[in-house]
Amino acid sequence: MELTNTNRLLLFINLFLAVLLSGIFFYSFKGSEKGSEQIIRSINLDKDFDFCGEKLPMDNFDVRQRLDAELVRNVYFHSQTILAIKRANAMFPVIEPILKAEGVPDDLKYLAVAESALSNAVSPAGARGIWQFMKAAASEYNLEVNDDVDERYHLEKATRAACAYMRQQKERLGSWTLAAAAYNGGPGRIRQEMASQRAQTFFDLNLADETMRYPFRIIAIKEVMTNPELYEYQIKEDHLYDPVQDFKTVAVSGPVASWGDFAVEHGTTYRMLKVLNPWLISGKLVNKAGKTYQIRLPK
Repeated sequence: MELTNTNRLLLFINLFLAVLLSGIFFYSFKGSEKGSEQIIRSINLDKDFDFCGEKLPMDNFDVRQRLDAELVRNVYFHSQTILAIKRANAMFPVIEPILKAEGVPDDLKYLAVAESALSNAVSPAGARGIWQFMKAAASEYNLEVNDDVDERYHLEKATRAACAYMRQQKERLGSWTLAAAAYNGGPGRIRQEMASQRAQTFFDLNLADETMRYPFRIIAIKEVMTNPELYEYQIKEDHLYDPVQDFKTVAVSGPVASWGDFAVEHGTTYRMLKVLNPWLISGKLVNKAGKTYQIRLPK
């Protein structure tokens, strides 16, 4: 349809006003968020980096470039990094005492961030939970998995299982860095490649790309989460997620026909029951063995 001169003038005025209003909004927002803009820059590597006390050989150009690549990826993966920092405020107070009690380094908490960004994720291969256990490994490390219960989603129990796994691999392979690589690539494959390549450390190995990147990714995540301000992440304290502390536990030793009915009977909702007990994966509990479960409920 052909435009008249009047229509052209109105269209021009509307476009001009839209651009003007967009500019006003942008600068108003920018002013209200003073100091929040992030400068895109390369990463300074002129310092020591380590994982579980094991220093990276920063005089090796290959190591420097691989670490640099993971730092750039994670520093500028804004949404994932911000969510991880927020969730860590809620999750790390639960994870850290378990790592200490199990006698493993505190740095292993960053492995959980690398695995799932501290969420109850499900991988395409079927790994589940914050620590991303496969079903076979879950059974090996005494995590119950059936139609009603999946303890890969139980933060405390899965953390203890991850500690046992990492401690075992460290003893077998000789370093925490190799143990972390085994968490991703499988201990059998790491041992096989070390033997065939005559490698003494992780940094001597040539592996599948994902496993080659994995320990560097953990170290990069540790660096950013330990020093968020250095990388211009400004997250207000009241924006962090709080640990869930205001709950009580109820022991259940028999079957539960309906968790919905159970929740109502205990003065809460099905949703809150699932939030506090994500390892309860169905709407019921058969429990033929008469096992006792500790169910968390809001106070």
